[in-house]
Amino acid sequence: MTAALRPEPDATTGTPSTGDTRGTTPGRTGRERAQAVPEAARQPYEYRRRPLEEPDWRRLPGWRDVTAAEWESAQWQRAHCVKNIRQLRQVTGDLLAESFYADLERDQAERATMSMLVTPQMLNTMDTASTEAFLADPVRRYMIPVLSDRRTDWPSHPYASRDSLHEAEMWAVEGLTHRYPTKVLAELLPTCPQYCGHCTRMDLVGNSTPAVDKHKFTIKAPDRHGAMLDYLRRSPGVRDVVVSGGDVANLPWPRLESFVDALLDIDNIRDIRLATKALMGLPQHWLQDEVRAGMERLAAKAGERGAQIAIHTHVNSARSVTPLVARAARAMLDTGIRDVRNQGVLLRGVNATPEALLDLSFALLDEAGILPYYLYMCDMIPYSEHWRVAVWEAQELQHAIMGYLPGFATPRIVCDVPYVGKRWVHQLAGYDRERGISYWTKNYRTGLEAADPDALARRYEYYDPIHTLPESGRGWWRRTSTAA
Repeated sequence: MTAALRPEPDATTGTPSTGDTRGTTPGRTGRERAQAVPEAARQPYEYRRRPLEEPDWRRLPGWRDVTAAEWESAQWQRAHCVKNIRQLRQVTGDLLAESFYADLERDQAERATMSMLVTPQMLNTMDTASTEAFLADPVRRYMIPVLSDRRTDWPSHPYASRDSLHEAEMWAVEGLTHRYPTKVLAELLPTCPQYCGHCTRMDLVGNSTPAVDKHKFTIKAPDRHGAMLDYLRRSPGVRDVVVSGGDVANLPWPRLESFVDALLDIDNIRDIRLATKALMGLPQHWLQDEVRAGMERLAAKAGERGAQIAIHTHVNSARSVTPLVARAARAMLDTGIRDVRNQGVLLRGVNATPEALLDLSFALLDEAGILPYYLYMCDMIPYSEHWRVAVWEAQELQHAIMGYLPGFATPRIVCDVPYVGKRWVHQLAGYDRERGISYWTKNYRTGLEAADPDALARRYEYYDPIHTLPESGRGWWRRTSTAA
């Protein structure tokens, strides 16, 4: 099929040409023609390959004497995580103004749903050239939030909740969420090597904060893991297990390998996904000899029985993709697992522009061998309104990134609708833009609705951030919230 050409304006009349080539310059190269295109007619996004760089950690006063061998040690990274303001000061020295620390201290005391925990690897990718640069940095904005980041009009949505996806309500056994018919989520542990400010499991994961008293598992880990495996042996309709937490990188390797090995002995389990932000935040962990050898054993066993193992990581900014991250991803692929995929979160001020999403996707795909997979809309947890985007904004972003990446590597932007699950942002069944209420349906019952005849006919609601609504919608929410 011959592609249709857009008519060019005639040089003298300004009207579209019908194909007459008189007046053109013969022999111009493609580069010359591109240079001649006016700025307004250029592509919205220009692809340029950008080789990865590992920022020099020695620029930070607290790490001036850290050797490359220490930096690449998982043990050193874990031992030198930044857990509080005092430790952040020790690393950054006089690079940040006192006003920043005061801002951070207030947020930790009044709003933070996650305690502070940042690996050196992650902190090193933040821009510390000045206080202003640090405040604007996309990685800082979700890893070390400050009070001035958050909204003062609607810091939380009226329907925000600490378990916004109701995962605990759907536990088949403690820590095992059975929401989808063929898939389960196994939360093996409640800790991570680093804590993201927007964590959807903020009710369970990490240490308590002044704003959130965390829930705790009540059953000892070996017994919980055994109960999970017993449930899956009794559930032939389940074929897919997401092994998560927390972060599986925080589970001692022999225990993780033992659990995954046992999953592979269950005939109906065909897909196993290991969820770990640490592939980006602590790539040194996944480069350890013990981990690589263990993953080879698991991949070989999976191959023998026709099952698949993949790693799902969580990268939100191209700044986070460094040579060490690429090395870790390739090391895991070399073990024989199926894929390394990225599940980012769409966050205002971090990546909620077409340029940021495409930069991230190309860095992952071209430089690290990581497949861009999902971009989740930030969940409706407390104090998250400054990060969340409206459904219509997510739809526009999905439209804007189409056509630049290969289809298989174009991330799908999804809304994780409470009591429903992941839905592409264009799958809504109705949308009240004035009040910011979208309506969604589903085609399966969760464990909560096994006997509910209306579950598949019901419409489920999701809510846009109130500050994105027109004044009439904001007024409606003010009146509604006051009445409630």
